[in-house]
Amino acid sequence: MKNFQLNTRRLFTLALAAATLASFSSCDDDDDPMPQADDVVDVLEKDGEFSVLLTAVGTADLDEALMGPGPFTVFAPTDAAFGDFLTDNGLTADQLLASSGLASTLTYHVVPASITSSQVTPGPVTSLEGSKFYVSVDPTGGVWINGNTRITAVDQMASNGVIHTLDYVITEPTQNIAEIAVGLSTSSTPQFTQLVAALTRADLVGAVSGDDSDNLTVFAPTDAAFEALYDALGVSGVNDIPLETLTNVLLYHVVPARAFSQDLRNGANLPTLLTGETLAVDLPNLEINDSGLVASLLNIHATNGVIHVIDEVLLPE
Repeated sequence: MKNFQLNTRRLFTLALAAATLASFSSCDDDDDPMPQADDVVDVLEKDGEFSVLLTAVGTADLDEALMGPGPFTVFAPTDAAFGDFLTDNGLTADQLLASSGLASTLTYHVVPASITSSQVTPGPVTSLEGSKFYVSVDPTGGVWINGNTRITAVDQMASNGVIHTLDYVITEPTQNIAEIAVGLSTSSTPQFTQLVAALTRADLVGAVSGDDSDNLTVFAPTDAAFEALYDALGVSGVNDIPLETLTNVLLYHVVPARAFSQDLRNGANLPTLLTGETLAVDLPNLEINDSGLVASLLNIHATNGVIHVIDEVLLPE
């Protein structure tokens, strides 16, 4: 009986020691820091294609914010994308980093939500900066932003969001359609002197002077296109065209929707501001009705819509 009691005590002591050891071991495991998943800044750093973007984020003091809980969707221009943007705008990297609008430009590339590629749909998206950018899907399935920037890679996942890669830097438009037309009409190589004159005579400048609550697409004839029209009509300028006719012709050039070139579909009939009249889209020949779209002057983005330049004046039937 005594031996049985001794053995029982020994077993109890061993069991208690094992339980105590297991308890300490479990506490030690709990105290060990768990490996942290990479946030969007970590993912960008490890990728190697985003050094300019990361430098800009650090300069604008946005890195800590992007390390926060999010969720964020970051539309990330590569180093090559920044290079093209700087060249096109005559800027150096130092000038970009020193610009007062750097933080706004960067937050225009961020959406305060997690949006994977399967959730991307055409239309406006409100950025972290507060302004909208516009997503288009072209006929081949390519996804574009503001008509001039393509998403080239998608769905790099992070602990606090997702990253999609861009081939250019997106910027918020600062002028409306009327302001852009007037600016181009007074540039060193003027484009729209006749269009501006026509809009002024028809009292339609205000109709194309809105903000982002408007959505218009203007097919804008060049000066050469207007001159060809004057020759065909045997007149010397817009003042010789009956006002009602001129007004109807101008309304026929405006579509009440923000349609980037990637949104156009072959064979589509686009409604216009001229009641009951539509425009026919011929993508293989890059034409609207019989007028050619000028490939180098598409998707001029304005606060209230988009301009596509055409080489003939469109005439309603």
